[in-house]
Amino acid sequence: MKTTGNNARKSFIFNIDLLIEGETNAKALERLLHVLNNEEIADFRILSGLQIGRLIEEGLREPALKPVNIPQQLQSKAAGNKPQASDKPAASSKSNARPAEADETAERIRGYISANKLIRLNVNKGRGVKLSVPCRILSYDESKKTVTVYHVDEKQVYIFGLNEIDDFLQ
Repeated sequence: MKTTGNNARKSFIFNIDLLIEGETNAKALERLLHVLNNEEIADFRILSGLQIGRLIEEGLREPALKPVNIPQQLQSKAAGNKPQASDKPAASSKSNARPAEADETAERIRGYISANKLIRLNVNKGRGVKLSVPCRILSYDESKKTVTVYHVDEKQVYIFGLNEIDDFLQ
């Protein structure tokens, strides 16, 4: 319980289970998020019931659909960026620094998810398209390096690659 100033308003926490019907889990989740964001609810945390990405996970388990590693130079060309010069000594020194940086980023993202923290992502979609997204992170897929977020203003779910995210602001 938290008291908020002189006006004697107090905050209370309720643990509830809700049954929301919909054509799919994602549509039911969208309806739930719409209701929660349209009411005077200070904060919320969804502890279970998310089934987003299950079809993708099942598809990736099949041998014919295993992801193919795309070289970094080709990825940067596809994003509209200039490819980096391939210099073996520089690449080896970068690869030594990347695992620690990746672990730190993953921990930071997991912290945002567990705290259900409202954050702002600065996203660079390439070709001059930059977004500032107020959101809550719903999930993080380390194998695909993607983050699933709920845009609190648009009330939409988006998936961004970590390579598109410039900054996480609290």
